[in-house]
Amino acid sequence: GQYAKPRSSDTETRGGVTLPVYRGDLVNRQAFEAEERVPDPALLLRGYERAGLTINFIRALIDGGFADLHHPEYWELTFARQTPVADEYHAMVRSITESLHFIEALTGGSIPEMNRVDFYTSHEGLSLHYETALTRRVPRRQGWYNLGCHLPWIGERTRAVDGAHVEYFRGLRNPVGVKIGPAITPAELLRLLEVLDADREPGDTVLIARLGARQVRQILPGLITAVAESGHRPAWVCDPMHGNTVCTASGRKTRHFEAILDELLDSIDIHESLGSWLAGVHFELTAENVTECIGGASGVRETDLDTAYHTLCDPRLNYEQAMEIAFAIAKRLERNRPVNGTPSHPAA
Repeated sequence: GQYAKPRSSDTETRGGVTLPVYRGDLVNRQAFEAEERVPDPALLLRGYERAGLTINFIRALIDGGFADLHHPEYWELTFARQTPVADEYHAMVRSITESLHFIEALTGGSIPEMNRVDFYTSHEGLSLHYETALTRRVPRRQGWYNLGCHLPWIGERTRAVDGAHVEYFRGLRNPVGVKIGPAITPAELLRLLEVLDADREPGDTVLIARLGARQVRQILPGLITAVAESGHRPAWVCDPMHGNTVCTASGRKTRHFEAILDELLDSIDIHESLGSWLAGVHFELTAENVTECIGGASGVRETDLDTAYHTLCDPRLNYEQAMEIAFAIAKRLERNRPVNGTPSHPAA
């Protein structure tokens, strides 16, 4: 989001001065100065370089044992040790460690899969100049692949069936995602799927619902039902962030933790009631101790936002809020544990 931002207006006005809007670090610069808002093609290369650096850093962490379940102490942040979720986190770590030791005692040795993880990348394919430059044919495979990430997705504002983004995405062999907001109708969603999921490959298309806590129960059931009856089998994902963004009286964008959690848990309930399955979640979060989202066990209030509001894009969950969400998901999914080998509800 920091590198390519969809905008509702082409210009921004401050103090009687109007300039082109900031479109993200792939396009222009954030400072409110005329020369900084001029599109700069060199920023496309800088974005590519920083993406490469980030991926290589993640690879180095994994190779160095950061993801090894035998060493959960690698994951802990010093400032989080005295937070309300610390005790629950440490209990979870003890449970994982005990389970791991038990499994290894049964198998008589270490399990290599516990030492590292595979990781995959995803981003909104907003800047088609950038995306097409990274689109290639791959040896010994048919079709075109976007090599900039594993899962590119289309945003809510650029998902028009006859638009350039859908036309580009329909030619990719990657799995592709599409954000769907409260304005979409079942008929419109089916038209999108006919273009993006023409082969009806199960799970090859990802529907990322961002409906908002107030509307999810009214809108999501009709979408799930229409898609199921059509024969398409996409993977459903919940984005409880973007439909719950609000502005404070001072103009700060923020999100309420309780609204985020409500939309997420409601989505799980709706899928379960319809015999469907929520395949994933989408969050904007950081390990930093920021104050950008209101609420949660840490008690961030609206008056606290200016304490550590660092984002230039959308407000993010901080470390503690993210952990609290993770625990809530785990507790909710505990209800779906198999009983005598039978899941509590079927997967779609």
